[in-house]
Amino acid sequence: MSSFEVLRPDSGTAARRGLLRTTHGDVATPAFCPVGTVGAVKGVTPRELKETGADIILANTYHLLLRPGVKTVEELGGLHKFMSWEGPILTDSGGYQVFSLGSLTKIDDDGVEFSSHVDGAKVYLSAEIATRIQNQLGGDVIMCLDECVCFGCEEAQLRRAADRTICWARQCRQAHTNSQQLLFGVVQGGIDLPLRTQCVSELVKLDFDGYAIGGLSVGEGHEAMIKTVSHTATLLPEDKPRYLMGVGTPADIVAAVMAGVDIFDCVLPTRNGRNAFAFTENGPIRLRNNARANDPKPVEGGCDCYCCKNFSRGTIRHFFNVSEMLGPVLLSLHNLRFYQRLMAQIRQAIEKGEFADWAGERLGKYKALYQ
Repeated sequence: MSSFEVLRPDSGTAARRGLLRTTHGDVATPAFCPVGTVGAVKGVTPRELKETGADIILANTYHLLLRPGVKTVEELGGLHKFMSWEGPILTDSGGYQVFSLGSLTKIDDDGVEFSSHVDGAKVYLSAEIATRIQNQLGGDVIMCLDECVCFGCEEAQLRRAADRTICWARQCRQAHTNSQQLLFGVVQGGIDLPLRTQCVSELVKLDFDGYAIGGLSVGEGHEAMIKTVSHTATLLPEDKPRYLMGVGTPADIVAAVMAGVDIFDCVLPTRNGRNAFAFTENGPIRLRNNARANDPKPVEGGCDCYCCKNFSRGTIRHFFNVSEMLGPVLLSLHNLRFYQRLMAQIRQAIEKGEFADWAGERLGKYKALYQ
């Protein structure tokens, strides 16, 4: 049986309602993965995370390799036990850290040498090593090692990164030994559409369980990103899940679903929550503002999250002003619920055959509010 099934394609866009099957449960798509970089979504317990509506979460290979180490995770029962998460887990390969920690890396065709951001120790990742580590960690969905480069880099660097990504994908495919895990190839190529086409062509030959679109949300802007996503998604197999890595704002997500993307991850809900920024249907609310000091209303009227059902804006502002950790925790919970509610609304609109109209209205609204 295939690990992914399109349950209902949308008639007016490339969106589709699907189901991703994994060893640790099914994921209704389109889906959003909260980010638990070092084995936990910051400040949020697994039970609370489940209550927001999350089916699947993300953990980071590079960071877990540094601390506590793969052997420790194994000795503590594997990644699911370690994170106390019974549902599906997606692990990235460490490829994004090639970009985000660029000043600490040396890269060549064989792999990447990191100077640890923790203590400066040398850490080496090749395609084979990154795959083996993810096999050991035991995530349900694992990623091929790829090279992400910054927007606006020289054409030669962009092409070299895409070629390396293809080469490493072949090596990851060969090194992958855990049949219980789904292995995704990663499409690179910046906003160069012919290069994206070439990368897709080579990766599809390897028949991965799914395909990720990487190398975006690195400075190219919303319109260029969605143009690239739309072009790339149409080239990918219809019967395989499509994952847009590290994206994004509500408008980014709606537009990418319209282009045919099934899975997303992003740090925005929790990172913004820790900085007193709340997502709502009527636009952002900044809880440090003086105007919120005596505001008795919940963060968002009608929201069913724990934060909105129990605390006022004024109380949350107080928590932030006195550096009480409950403030960031509560807004993280609210923002995660906002994102999961958005995904549920997307799935429902596709199921009802109303997505094209719904998305057109929401896209314009979210662009005005959040771009």
